[in-house]
Amino acid sequence: MPDTSVEQGQHSRVFVADIGGSYIRLGVSDRPRSVRLVESVPTPVDSWEAFGATLEALAARHIGETRSPLVISMAGAIDPASGVICASNVPCVSGRVLGAELSSRLKRRIRIANDADCLALAEAVEGAGAGHDVVFGVVLGSGVGGGLVVGGRVVGGASGIAGEWGHGLSVSARVDFDGMGHAEPVMALRCGCGRVGCVDTIGAARGLERLHALLNDEQKDSHTVLDDWQQGGERARRTVCAWLALVSEPLAAVVNITGASVVPVCGGLSNVAPLIDALDAAVRKRTLRRFRERVVVPGAFRQDGGLIGAAIIARQDDWREP
Repeated sequence: MPDTSVEQGQHSRVFVADIGGSYIRLGVSDRPRSVRLVESVPTPVDSWEAFGATLEALAARHIGETRSPLVISMAGAIDPASGVICASNVPCVSGRVLGAELSSRLKRRIRIANDADCLALAEAVEGAGAGHDVVFGVVLGSGVGGGLVVGGRVVGGASGIAGEWGHGLSVSARVDFDGMGHAEPVMALRCGCGRVGCVDTIGAARGLERLHALLNDEQKDSHTVLDDWQQGGERARRTVCAWLALVSEPLAAVVNITGASVVPVCGGLSNVAPLIDALDAAVRKRTLRRFRERVVVPGAFRQDGGLIGAAIIARQDDWREP
């Protein structure tokens, strides 16, 4: 049985990149639990040639002539059979066998990993989920993402998208705003994936804003809504009450199905501690097991989780010179 410990290959240097719709961030890790950012450059999102040239230039400047592999964390669904990626925030790479094409261009082994999986792995191995066998990592940023880690390994499944709870799970359509059992209907919203009522439509920052507009007929950004909520504003209270009910139900289902004992949360909403506290309480009310200890917790890595997770993947795979 192969060694799954992060200590495997622990003294080797690995190079990692985190690619988003705005920036490509290149990092280097000389040992576990340590990643150093070396350069950040704008992401060419519309030109495949410019995208490849940017990565090629980064590798030339910082990796040099060595044939060290590169693990890339980025948003998108990667078909495990074909290697084809679908990445809405970097459209120039969608439909390409990205790992193989970049490997050929950069003359080194390249592994593409989903960014939510990388965040979940970082939290499971080195962050808030360390010591837990089953960890479900959640991203509540501009959208909703997730990753499942069992025994220190990402579980991708046959489709490569295990842990993608933002789509496919429908949010409840009724909310008890006053806690008296008088549930009121909340209209399900159409999602960009084509379905209606996905968690992604209301679960993250943009979703919270949509929900506030739907319930209160006013436009406010998520920061303002959450500030108003913490100050006792009635309209914001209704929004957060609905948000907690609609998000906690599918998240509790995920905990039941996966058997996760901890759910670290990353992304912008994770910075609002009272919101994560309230989400934890709401989830524990809805799980089959009555957890005494916290389940939903703030993640330990708010900035470099993608890079840290990518470095863990590189060491787990024990990559050598090809």
